[in-house]
Amino acid sequence: MSEMRVLLVDDEAEFLEILTKRLKKRNLDVSQASSGREAIAAVREGSFDVVVLDMKMPDMDGIEVLREIKSLRPGVEVLILTGHANMEAAVEGMELGAFDYMLKPATINELIFKLEDAYKKKQARDNRG
Repeated sequence: MSEMRVLLVDDEAEFLEILTKRLKKRNLDVSQASSGREAIAAVREGSFDVVVLDMKMPDMDGIEVLREIKSLRPGVEVLILTGHANMEAAVEGMELGAFDYMLKPATINELIFKLEDAYKKKQARDNRG
């Protein structure tokens, strides 16, 4: 299996650093964005398989960022990660094409499992198309 390219998007710097280190230890190719605008720029310029997207950020909310990511790169899978149990936002995200959502704090094993599922879905779609 080729290396999964993941973009982590979260405005909490400490959370972002810890999660990046933990995913890199599992041999994932991880990039970071600390705002919605940074995430959109990264997706515009780079190639990612899965984006892990925080729902609540100061500059743009996750739904806005999700819409923009999906318009730029429809094939990228987006996993919504939120500390706020907002079912309406989660449902809206799924309707807009998010792969799935998880509540913080998620265990690293839960996150890896979801990332692998999202990656497999993207690979299957890429291999068909």
